[in-house]
Amino acid sequence: MRIEKSLTIVNKLGLHARAATQLVQLANQFDAEVTLIKGDKEANANSVLGLMMMESHQGELVTVISNGPDAEAAMQAIEALIAGKFNEAE
Repeated sequence: MRIEKSLTIVNKLGLHARAATQLVQLANQFDAEVTLIKGDKEANANSVLGLMMMESHQGELVTVISNGPDAEAAMQAIEALIAGKFNEAE
């Protein structure tokens, strides 16, 4: 199963180290390969460094692709994490 969605980064600091780490830890809980794409940059959701290299900032759209048996559950969890501003106090 393959799911693709465009999500907006809403937290103030964007996809910085702590947010990227949370995303990696979350993605690793599922049997799915998750990839984030922004412009011409692409990163696997199991790489903190790769995610940080994308330099995703507040208000920017990223495309999330989830592929595998747990694709739907992984997408829902990642969508909730991003929408919840990576649990950051603003």
